[in-house]
Amino acid sequence: MESDWLGWPFFEPRHRDLVTGLAAWAESSIEEGDHEDDVDDACRKLVRDLGAGGWLRHAVPAAYGGVHPQIEARELCLIRDTLARKDGLADFAFAMQGLGTGPISLFGSEEMKRKYLPDVAAGKKIAAFAMTESQAGSDAAAIITTAERDGDSYILNGHKAYISNGGIADHYVVLARTGEAPGAKGLSAFIVDFETPGVWIGERYKVIAPHPLGRLRFNSARVPASAMIGKPGEGFKIVMATLDLFRPSVGAAALGFARRALDEGLKRARTREMFGGTLGDLQMTQARLADMALDVDAAALLVYRAAWTRDSGAARTTREAAMAKLYATEAAQRVVDGAVQLFGGQGVIAGNVVERLYREVRALRIYEGASEVQKLVIARQIMS
Repeated sequence: MESDWLGWPFFEPRHRDLVTGLAAWAESSIEEGDHEDDVDDACRKLVRDLGAGGWLRHAVPAAYGGVHPQIEARELCLIRDTLARKDGLADFAFAMQGLGTGPISLFGSEEMKRKYLPDVAAGKKIAAFAMTESQAGSDAAAIITTAERDGDSYILNGHKAYISNGGIADHYVVLARTGEAPGAKGLSAFIVDFETPGVWIGERYKVIAPHPLGRLRFNSARVPASAMIGKPGEGFKIVMATLDLFRPSVGAAALGFARRALDEGLKRARTREMFGGTLGDLQMTQARLADMALDVDAAALLVYRAAWTRDSGAARTTREAAMAKLYATEAAQRVVDGAVQLFGGQGVIAGNVVERLYREVRALRIYEGASEVQKLVIARQIMS
């Protein structure tokens, strides 16, 4: 595994040790593949294994089973980069444990943190993040799921669509409309246990890269007022702050896919015999490989700049996070596509590594803010 980039000034010796240890663990512990026939069970097993290996400890604060007093963005990115290079579902399993508890780690009460975070860090419970609805994806202000106050409780009605870990999660962080103000300022965040009466999975989705994904429904689901994270009307602020922390790690996952695609492309170029030499002897191949390597390094610089900036104490990293997510996911799509092209017909045969990468990388340009939305975020940041 090429690791010269770990010598960049963004990193400390402990970061290099983290990547070396995780890569060795992943090689011996993760069976890469499609998991199409057993995706739920495979994801549950990966969560357990990541917990037993101590890797999920990096997704929560130290006081609740984690490693550092606060979650470190560089470690989130390094772990996702490394896991994605090995197996997409392993990356997914790690990422959702962090994202599904991020609002709790950042804004939750002491009681919430003690109740939920240790089991997530140990891989004993599965977390999920539920914001998207059929009519409300990037536009959170369009959310119509409601949470109406009723004494010491809130009553939730509505649905959430395309929810990662939908169907296997033990708890969901849910964004719902409490009505303090119009639009995004009238949203609040809640922790909703799946066992709550009135909460159920309405549909499971089959996607091109198998992952647990489902529609979540609320039918007069009653949760205690103490399940609200932060204050009424603060839900959108909580979600945006959580995405500032986790959005660069989406770029890191894309980077991991791109690194693997470049590895596979290089092997192909060196070993594929044609025209009396190898594929790599052709100048067009060399130019393609150069473009792929350039995209990988440029993406890595943006991803780890965003993470380093966050860890260095910046109050907000909205612009840096958006740039990292936008560029890395778009670049990874180009790199993976280039690898498929180098493999020719083999590249589109099910079971080939680059064919799997082609399916895995596509969703990253959509979730946690589509590429078009990242451009709007960046523009607004530089114009403000």
